Amino acid sequence: MPKVLIVYYSRTGNTKEMAELIAEGVRRENEVEVEVKAVQDTKVEELLDFDGIVIGSPTYYGSMAAEVKKLIDDSNKFHGELEGKVGGAFSSSANIAGGNETTIMDILKALLIHGMVVQGTPNGDHYGPVAVEKPDDRSKNSCREYGHRIAKLVLRTAA
Repeated sequence: MPKVLIVYYSRTGNTKEMAELIAEGVRRENEVEVEVKAVQDTKVEELLDFDGIVIGSPTYYGSMAAEVKKLIDDSNKFHGELEGKVGGAFSSSANIAGGNETTIMDILKALLIHGMVVQGTPNGDHYGPVAVEKPDDRSKNSCREYGHRIAKLVLRTAA
C-alpha cells in the first residue's frame, strides 16, 4: 500500500495542526497510508520508505525553519533516490504577506532537485496550503483538499 509522510516543524502548534489536517485529506483515499511526524523525530533515511513526502514549516525570515532545512540538507546523501516520489509543502506565518509562498517555494525547489513530482493546485493556495497564525476555515479546507490531491497523485504514480 502506498504511504505518505507528512513531516513538519512547529513551535506554536499551527504548522502541526496543518499537518494533521493534510493527513485527514490523505485518509480520504483508503488505499493510502499516512504518517505525521515532527521533523525532530524524523530520520533522513525514513524518506526512502514513503511514496509521498509533504514538508511543512513556519516562516522564519521568509524561509523555512532551520530544523526543516537540516532535514533537507541531510537528504542530499540520497540524491537521485527520491526521484519519482510525490512531494509537497505547506507553511504558516505570523502575518499576511509574511513569507508563506517563499517558504513553500524553498522547500519545493529542494524536492524538485531530488526529482520528485510536485502537486500544484489550480485554485486557492497554488503552491501548497498556507495559514496566517492559527489555521482558519479557509486554511483548514485547503489543507484537507491538498492532502486528498496528494493521495490521488501518489496512487497514480505508485502504480
